[in-house]
Amino acid sequence: MKTKLAEDLGLEFPIFAFTHCRDVAAAVSKAGGLGVLGVAGHSLHHLEMELDWIEKQIGDRPYGVDLLLPTKFVGSDQGGIDESKLEALIPAEHRKFLTELLDRYGVPPLPAGEHPRPAFSVGYEQQRDVIEFVFSRRISLIASALGPPPGWMIEQGRAKGVRVAALAGTVEHAQRHAEAGADIVVAQGYEAGGHTGEIATMVLVPEVVDAVAPLPVLAAGGIGSGRQITAALALGAQGVWMGSLWLTTEEAETHPVVKQKFLRASSRDTVRSRSLTGKPARQLRSAWTEAWDDPASPGALAMPLQPHLIAEAQARIARSAHKSPGSEALINYFVGQIVGSMKHVKSVRSVMDELVHEYAATMEQLDALAEK
Repeated sequence: MKTKLAEDLGLEFPIFAFTHCRDVAAAVSKAGGLGVLGVAGHSLHHLEMELDWIEKQIGDRPYGVDLLLPTKFVGSDQGGIDESKLEALIPAEHRKFLTELLDRYGVPPLPAGEHPRPAFSVGYEQQRDVIEFVFSRRISLIASALGPPPGWMIEQGRAKGVRVAALAGTVEHAQRHAEAGADIVVAQGYEAGGHTGEIATMVLVPEVVDAVAPLPVLAAGGIGSGRQITAALALGAQGVWMGSLWLTTEEAETHPVVKQKFLRASSRDTVRSRSLTGKPARQLRSAWTEAWDDPASPGALAMPLQPHLIAEAQARIARSAHKSPGSEALINYFVGQIVGSMKHVKSVRSVMDELVHEYAATMEQLDALAEK
């Protein structure tokens, strides 16, 4: 499963694992892939602890980080909006809708003195301190989601010997990333979990490979087996970017109720919805998505207003989902269509072994066909 990109990064396998869980990131890197920690929403103090832990666990093996760097959002023309100013921008009808939704499902309030984690910041300048901090660590890759990386981030990457990747849902996005100076383009298809576009992986990957050559391309979206890795490489990708598959592993910090929902779900049980972030993001279908996507709702607000509005509501739902039927009905999380194949809880090492072995078996089958 060797590719030039994998060799350049010192990987045994061209498997890049996006995750919000440090345990998963470390386990993938230790197993020969590259763990990529999503750092949106982390304070500098908390991020320092997370990266300290990962680096201690993986030794000299490579790892990376991923940030949400959208180019278009409320306040983008001003370089971002201060957290304290967001409150005034939330319409009263949205607050009323959310209050009535939580009341209808009987979601308990948070205990006195307990506060939700602040919603993530967006924008290059709003996260500049985080970006500069991660460049002080020994990361091998930094990825920009939702937009091309800014010039100063490209320059930092080259100065530090860190590969800069950017996610793309269309050929036009991929070309913009290449023109900006990105080292790697991640072609993420419609099947993917989280923020994703409308073009299927099978169509998108070869289009992007051709459009940005000779830049290396990673395939993302609907990839959860060795057979699918083989297909991605056959399309011209130099590796795969996988996120959903790790959500039901032993190491994952996925909410226990959500993890059980994933294990029961089919590939039809996801939906692209703006209800969590304000931008279309594939997630598990639930009472939450159905309520927000109903024509009778006021509709989700644009990023970053929607995550700011729902931060406390999401904390209430997560805290009570194990004991409140209403919260259990509402709770969900980002996941791709590959969820229909995620039927068992396994260790990251077991998942990696299965991916590699199935890839090898698939290649043997293809070699046998070629000999006929």
